[in-house]
Amino acid sequence: MEKYQVIIIGAGPGGYVCAIKTAKLGLKTAIVEERRAGGTCLNRGCIPAKAMLHASGLYHEIQNAETFGITAEGIRLDFEKVLSYKEQTTNRLVEGVEQLLKGNGVAFLSGKGRLLPGKKVEVTKDGETQIYEADAVVLAAGSKPVLLPLPGMDLPGVLTSDELFQLREIPEHLVVIGGGVISVEFATVYSSLGSQVTILEAMPRLVPNMDREISQNLKMILKKRGVTVHNSASVQSVEQAEDGLVCRFTEKDREQSVKGSHVLCAVGRRPDTDGLWADDAAPAAERGYVLVDETFATSIPGVYAIGDLIPGAQLAHAASAQGIVLAERLAGKEPSVDLSVVPGCVYTEPEIASAGIDEDTAKAQGIPVRTGKFIMSANGKSLISGEERGFIKIVLHDKTEEILGVQMMCGRATDMIGEFVSAIVNHMTAPQVLRAIRPHPTYNEGVGEALEELEGGAIHVMPRKKRAEK
Repeated sequence: MEKYQVIIIGAGPGGYVCAIKTAKLGLKTAIVEERRAGGTCLNRGCIPAKAMLHASGLYHEIQNAETFGITAEGIRLDFEKVLSYKEQTTNRLVEGVEQLLKGNGVAFLSGKGRLLPGKKVEVTKDGETQIYEADAVVLAAGSKPVLLPLPGMDLPGVLTSDELFQLREIPEHLVVIGGGVISVEFATVYSSLGSQVTILEAMPRLVPNMDREISQNLKMILKKRGVTVHNSASVQSVEQAEDGLVCRFTEKDREQSVKGSHVLCAVGRRPDTDGLWADDAAPAAERGYVLVDETFATSIPGVYAIGDLIPGAQLAHAASAQGIVLAERLAGKEPSVDLSVVPGCVYTEPEIASAGIDEDTAKAQGIPVRTGKFIMSANGKSLISGEERGFIKIVLHDKTEEILGVQMMCGRATDMIGEFVSAIVNHMTAPQVLRAIRPHPTYNEGVGEALEELEGGAIHVMPRKKRAEK
């Protein structure tokens, strides 16, 4: 029986990063994966979604180029080529991950991995089984989409995000159940490609875990793009009609229905633990999530879990960071990453990003805060690019001036959020971050303006007294 120091089950962003890091730190490492390397993120999630957002955004921009004095005629959308571009992007990244694993000496064990007692891992492929032993086993099998237990969810045309990626045609009318990140990103994609899109969200607002102002602005932007949004909408069933699917729902105690060619169920994801362990090797779990301590150790000695399998943010970058920290701990080193602040990103137009806590959360926790906000309509780069309804809001501890959180809705927000993650984990104050000169014209200037607003007034914002008089 071959033995490794570390065996990782799952080659997604958590698993493959952990494997490469443990190998770099000198540990004999193997990774088990029944499909391609890269997991959901590279194959059925982040990367293909963002590729489609880029392509659909470009198509939308060309269609509206007359705003910038450019008239384009004969614009044609070849959806098959859009899909080909998406698949090529995914393939290049997957191949890159596989080369990195190989180049770092990580053994790739192809097949279905299952945890056995005694830190053993069973790998099954094409009916053949091999058993390996390890000093440490890491569970990193990721998650899969949730399907609501409602009548009609098994009908043809009712899709999860995995199945939506496999469609070879543009839906005529896409009804989306759920109003979270996956929902609003797909609504952006398909409304840009010409689909009629309807969102049914059970909560009172879209992306309910984010700042209230972000939710309000996002709803207005999507409506302007032709997306119909129903909040506080409780879906009851999906039914087959002669010319499509009928989604029945209640909104404010009123029974309503909407007809679509396809229905996307985008209400979240759950840990993919199917067949992940033998009955006598099951770690403690709660509501399907594997329970771990602060070192990612499960209830079984020598067995660890990271990523979407455990409670917390189901994000690729969170899983990767956890993988690095765990690898360092297994190698006897101090963690190099602070896991306490995980940025959240939404790739709509404009982009949305947040880190730390928002104003409502701070007040609910009794933390004295003040906020500095800059409306991006006064930002030169935003005006040049035609961005709309953007802002940057910074939450500051009122006594210490330490930055506690930030919410951004503007161009390149997902790139700029890293500056604030660094500031928050290093307990930096607003004056410290404000010391840096920001180039002009950039979206990043809005960061400086929001910080200046905290410190007594932004340059490109009307004084509060004058605004009140107006």
